[in-house]
Amino acid sequence: MKKILLILIAVGLLASCGEKVEPEKELPGAVVMGCKVMPDYRGIEVEFSDNVDLSADYEEAFFFSPRVSYTVSAGSSAEKVLLSFSEQLGNFKTYTLIISKGEALGLRIIRQYSFTFTTPYDTSDKFPRITTDELMTLVQKRTFKYFWDYAHPDSGLARERYGSGDIVTIGGSGFGLMAIIAAVERGFISRADAYARVLKIANFLSVKADRFHGAFSHWLNGSTGAVYPFSTYDNGGDLVETGFLMEGLLACRNYFSAAGEAELRNTITELWEAVEWDWFLRNGALYWHWSPNYDWKMNMPINGWNEALIIYVLAASSPTHPITKADYESGWAKNGKIRNGKSFYGITLPLGSDYCGPLFFAHYSFLGLDPRGLSDQYANYWDQNVAHARINHAYCAANPKGHAGYSDKCWGLTSSDIPSGYSASSPTNDLGVIAPTAALASMPYTPEESIAAMEYFYYTIGDRLFDEYGFHDAFSMDDRWFADSYIAIDQGPIVVMIENYRSGAVWNAFMKDPDVAAGLSTLGFSRE
Repeated sequence: MKKILLILIAVGLLASCGEKVEPEKELPGAVVMGCKVMPDYRGIEVEFSDNVDLSADYEEAFFFSPRVSYTVSAGSSAEKVLLSFSEQLGNFKTYTLIISKGEALGLRIIRQYSFTFTTPYDTSDKFPRITTDELMTLVQKRTFKYFWDYAHPDSGLARERYGSGDIVTIGGSGFGLMAIIAAVERGFISRADAYARVLKIANFLSVKADRFHGAFSHWLNGSTGAVYPFSTYDNGGDLVETGFLMEGLLACRNYFSAAGEAELRNTITELWEAVEWDWFLRNGALYWHWSPNYDWKMNMPINGWNEALIIYVLAASSPTHPITKADYESGWAKNGKIRNGKSFYGITLPLGSDYCGPLFFAHYSFLGLDPRGLSDQYANYWDQNVAHARINHAYCAANPKGHAGYSDKCWGLTSSDIPSGYSASSPTNDLGVIAPTAALASMPYTPEESIAAMEYFYYTIGDRLFDEYGFHDAFSMDDRWFADSYIAIDQGPIVVMIENYRSGAVWNAFMKDPDVAAGLSTLGFSRE
């Protein structure tokens, strides 16, 4: 028996030695070189670093989140495969393709790869078409409701933002006062109702609101009038916010000019003449903040170019506490350093930093201050603001950072909410966030481009953007994010600047003020 077993083993050994065994073929190590979304989002072409074998297994290679049905076929070259979708993808929806590590398509994929993409927004009209004038009126009327229906019930002042409760904004309330003028002109409210609301606001400011050398704080409690600190050291007078308020009050002082409206004019005059503009002068410039607890701790001189030209104009216009032309030269104009003169996108920018910053620089001071034909030794201010708006538009149309959604119709970079908070967007701080107020409040400067933006915001994305108080504050197509917020300082310029484009009513009301005329003359401004 033992002998037979040895013979069998020997025979087996001889057989195995004579049999040729092929070594297992090692698959090439490969990586994903990239993914490309096909036109009309019909599929995705995936490129590998080596040729693929479609006869090999690929069942576990691809995974979509959310799940999508697809078929696999040859791509445009031997290293590529095409994943064709068997169904239409969702509108403005984000998908992630995960390509697994492991063996597939005749390759040994050495690491996992993921690719995320978002489908385009449905570009069909979301609302019935109306005329341009009708759309401007609708946008103004809906946006004005923020200042009329959502005003603080006790003071009538504008709440800082939707949901801010008792916190009211001094600068935003100034914009709201000018919006009331536009609302009367458009017939949204009666003149009598408008007068009663403005008088309520003026009386609250005169009797209840905290003041610091005549200046108001950035925020107040809308019921008590007490300061609501904007930040730790910013709990006193804010001269810039006060200036925006005075811009609105002076426009109202001139607009409500009837004999029976004298009480309002007298109250506004008391508030106006109480502001000690010259007290805020330090080191040859006006300063932004003063606190009774922290003195000048904020240490912010008001230098140009930014949103605060109106502060120097008003300070020079004060009949009780004026500043001089020399203060304007050394403070605001920085002895000529305010000039720029460079060209951006073929557009010469007279003043300010390169690309001129966020667009609210061209809005806040000029809600009341009429830039048409307005010049001094540094610039023609109509040319300045037109250049600023055109550069901002050209930048968004060029879209050098490749942000989703940017176009010649979808544009406007300024301060606004962003997905992670709040920021001053501009060509030099482009976060992929568009704020409707930027383009809409530029309507006097870029009417064709601004109207195109208004139509895009309303017809194309209005189902996500347009609501009870007009356009929400901002949106980012990159992040599929639409703010649910409204902010007073962004809503006000929309109403006012559209009205200035249509009728010039707010400009006319502010510019007829004799104190303002005297102040502009003092600073060397002229009108063509």
